[in-house]
Amino acid sequence: MRTARVKRRTKETIVEVELNLDGTGANDIGTTIKFFDHMLATFARHGFFDLVVKAEGDLSHHVIEDTGIVLGEAFKKALGKAESEAREKTVRFGSATIPMDESITQCAVDIGGIGGAGRSYTVFEADFATERVEDMGTENVAHFINSFATHAHFTIHVSAKGENEHHKIETNFKALGVALSKATRIK
Repeated sequence: MRTARVKRRTKETIVEVELNLDGTGANDIGTTIKFFDHMLATFARHGFFDLVVKAEGDLSHHVIEDTGIVLGEAFKKALGKAESEAREKTVRFGSATIPMDESITQCAVDIGGIGGAGRSYTVFEADFATERVEDMGTENVAHFINSFATHAHFTIHVSAKGENEHHKIETNFKALGVALSKATRIK
């Protein structure tokens, strides 16, 4: 079973993540940031990952960053070592184009494989007209994806456009979930 449990405790945050790559999308998310909780639940549902996230901290920026770090480490752990037979059998690449009303996001991922693990890179192309959506700063969307990619050792490209900032961010998380669902499948 491809599962992981990872915990991180710093002076600023406490983050715990439980992940099942072969789940149904069941999730239990609690980060003290309601909009971020909604986005992580959307990510899990559309990626068919069973996901539990419990996080708290001094600042929302730290909670979001450290959640990205811990979630990335959980994906890396659940996928197994780069040289493992299980890792070799994953599809490796995945992409998704997700619309939501006037917004659309394209996301492509490379989770690495034999000889490809350990490489991480993020390209994030989305402009936000507002500094916040609900209780989350829009600058934290790119920061979360970059923290996640860096610690999972994934390459992630995201390109989003739209008028409604909520919809644009939500398509980011849905597209990332769908792309990762495809990339983590067993051949």
